[in-house]
Amino acid sequence: MASTKVVLPGDIIDTRREEDTTQQEPIVEDEATVIRLGPGLIQASEAVTAVTAGVLHSNSDTNRWWVAGNKRRYVAAVGEPVVGVVVARHGEGYRVDIGSAHDALLPLLAFEGATKRNKPNLAVGTVVYGRVVVANSVMDPEIECYNSNTGKSEGYGELSEGFMFKCSLGLARRLIDTKAPVLAALGSGVPFEVAVGVNGRVWVNAENVETTILVANAIRNSEYLDAKQCRQMVKELLEKQ
Repeated sequence: MASTKVVLPGDIIDTRREEDTTQQEPIVEDEATVIRLGPGLIQASEAVTAVTAGVLHSNSDTNRWWVAGNKRRYVAAVGEPVVGVVVARHGEGYRVDIGSAHDALLPLLAFEGATKRNKPNLAVGTVVYGRVVVANSVMDPEIECYNSNTGKSEGYGELSEGFMFKCSLGLARRLIDTKAPVLAALGSGVPFEVAVGVNGRVWVNAENVETTILVANAIRNSEYLDAKQCRQMVKELLEKQ
């Protein structure tokens, strides 16, 4: 995954691959190579246009394009992982605060192995890791705590114990990258679990409270550091522990 350039609202995005520069159409009709647009981009006719300011990103494996900015409030987009807090329960599921303008709906059956007789029982205040499956301007967002395509949880679900904290949306999107410098540096020094939501919420869990706080502080401190500075910062924190 690589960022290409900074874009502004109204900029036309060229989504052609480098090896296909002779191709005239920006959108490929072949289903195997169809362009998938994420937050910050829309398609009008045959042109892909930026609607928000930020850094343009693409993933060559999934052929997905999106704009990563540092907005103050999260706007839900289909397919994005989020960390939320259960705020209410109703007959068909739960309402989950994901930091957007409206709470998300979480159906009772949107869990691995859930059936009408075997449904999860989450208390108000429970932290969950989910994936956005419905996001538009006329409906409340909806999330699921498993991958409905495979039927497996794949890391989604209730997040018990641990500690959840908030960070900027820009930092959260950088942490999603498996090569995020601060996570790599921490992983080589201490064992811990982490769930990152692009909604600006991060959940961490380690073997004890002290290590959990260390990991959370390191992640918070990494926002304006480069890779080398992240490694040095983590090293100093571990030495003080």
